[in-house]
Amino acid sequence: MLKDTHSKTIGYLLWIFGFTGAHRFYYGKPFTGTIWFFTLGLLGIGWLIDLLLIPGMDAQADLRFREGRINYSLAWGFLTFLGVFGVHRFYMGKIFTGILYLITGGLVGMGVLYDYWTLNQQISDIQSQEAVV
Repeated sequence: MLKDTHSKTIGYLLWIFGFTGAHRFYYGKPFTGTIWFFTLGLLGIGWLIDLLLIPGMDAQADLRFREGRINYSLAWGFLTFLGVFGVHRFYMGKIFTGILYLITGGLVGMGVLYDYWTLNQQISDIQSQEAVV
């Protein structure tokens, strides 16, 4: 059975804001996500091309990241809209850092930036640990 860790629908919704690199971060491409962020999607050209590349990025993410109880799309929604309050960390069961984010505004935004780079891997690691137990 083919696993579906990431959603094309969420990918396309994030693509609307793709000039910020949001969809690339979501699909586990933080390096190019950062480039898109600082260049406004390669001046819009890369952003337009990504419209066609999303199905491939989705398939790669589905192969790369482990499925389990934590829903990647939901965690990314929490990070994107409530990250400074640590809601995504509470959702993943990281209570201490969730409280820390809540008190410090996502460690004054730096923790949120870190999570944009690493959230997929954090979730995949948790899924792997739970599968072993």
